[in-house]
Amino acid sequence: MTVRHQLIRRSPRALWEVLNDASRYHEWVVGTRSPHSGEGVWPARGATLRYTVRWGPKAFEAYTVVRRHQAPRALELETHSGPLGAARIAFDIRPWGEHTLVLLDEHPLRGAGSALHRGAVDALRQVRHRRMLARLARVVEGSVPARGA
Repeated sequence: MTVRHQLIRRSPRALWEVLNDASRYHEWVVGTRSPHSGEGVWPARGATLRYTVRWGPKAFEAYTVVRRHQAPRALELETHSGPLGAARIAFDIRPWGEHTLVLLDEHPLRGAGSALHRGAVDALRQVRHRRMLARLARVVEGSVPARGA
């Protein structure tokens, strides 16, 4: 299990504007390229988003399925990353004064990520999540003018 948090200095509405825009997925999800629609309308429950994942010199096709969409409080995704396996990624979104606190919780479901769900691999997930949440904060904070600006 990997849990991280990030304070985003914008409202939950501003965060949802980014999360609802499938074309921006690659801007904040580390390692993804060329997102394009799959089934359904993103981010409705059951909708999919397809993209390319780079893992070092390797690239492969992957996709994400929306399992729970409960704006403005929660978004749960199931990622399918080819040989890396599948994972559940849950965003718990909380108003925090004028800002937003995002808690990210990932659990591997199957594949290599599940089999290697220990020590060093969890440490690598922590690093990846720290980068992903920092990128998400930069995208959101850069998308909407600060209050009073």
